[in-house]
Amino acid sequence: MIEARYFGEVFDRPFPEPLPRWDDAGEHGADMWATEHETRGEIVDRYRRVWEHSDATITALAIDSPGHVPWWPRPHVKLFNILVHMLTETSRHAGHADILREQLDESTGTTAQYATSQRDATFREAQCAKIERAAKAVSQNPMTLVPTAPRFDGQ
Repeated sequence: MIEARYFGEVFDRPFPEPLPRWDDAGEHGADMWATEHETRGEIVDRYRRVWEHSDATITALAIDSPGHVPWWPRPHVKLFNILVHMLTETSRHAGHADILREQLDESTGTTAQYATSQRDATFREAQCAKIERAAKAVSQNPMTLVPTAPRFDGQ
């Protein structure tokens, strides 16, 4: 959802599928884990649609095209800024440096200034329990783990 928003709404090119509102606290982070109702194929297909949308935005716009990110301290950005931001986010999450960061003091974000506000222990326990329930439900229905998309080696 984050990539769909940055390469969509920031440049007035909204993703064509419904997305939760930016400020919906109940949905914050919901795209960071799979529910027991989603299959691998559904997740891969959704991400494929997102990257196609992102690619279309990157192809259509000049590198200095203006965008607007209202929650950033300097909200007026260029496509270049969003490309660098998404590269940084992807590399940090793909390398799981964010997990190490969170283990230090349970905050998230790259710096204290921009860290996500701390959540209380009750919230964290409830979130962990919800994710654990989804993981157990999937483990009891192994068919949801069967890949439906072709492997990257073409097979």
